[in-house]
Amino acid sequence: MNYLENNEIRYRRAKERIEAIKGFYMNLFAYCIVIPFLAFLNYNTTTFPWVLFPMLGWGMGLLGQGLSAFGFNPLWNKNWEERKIQELMNDNNF
Repeated sequence: MNYLENNEIRYRRAKERIEAIKGFYMNLFAYCIVIPFLAFLNYNTTTFPWVLFPMLGWGMGLLGQGLSAFGFNPLWNKNWEERKIQELMNDNNF
């Protein structure tokens, strides 16, 4: 692989990472606006704390998105991905 191809791959990966981080921050911003509004609605309409369900559900999704965007995935990290790609490329039956 020559220098230009390597730079192109690195640029593409960096751009994907930036898009993922940007998406995470937009989702975090929406979370910080919507959840307090829902909490206000919950507080003023009923005594049952239903706001916990969207808060926890969206929060877990946000956590997963953040871990992925910033490159932390304890189950399928980048080394695993690279090893699996090499394994599939070396498999003649693939």
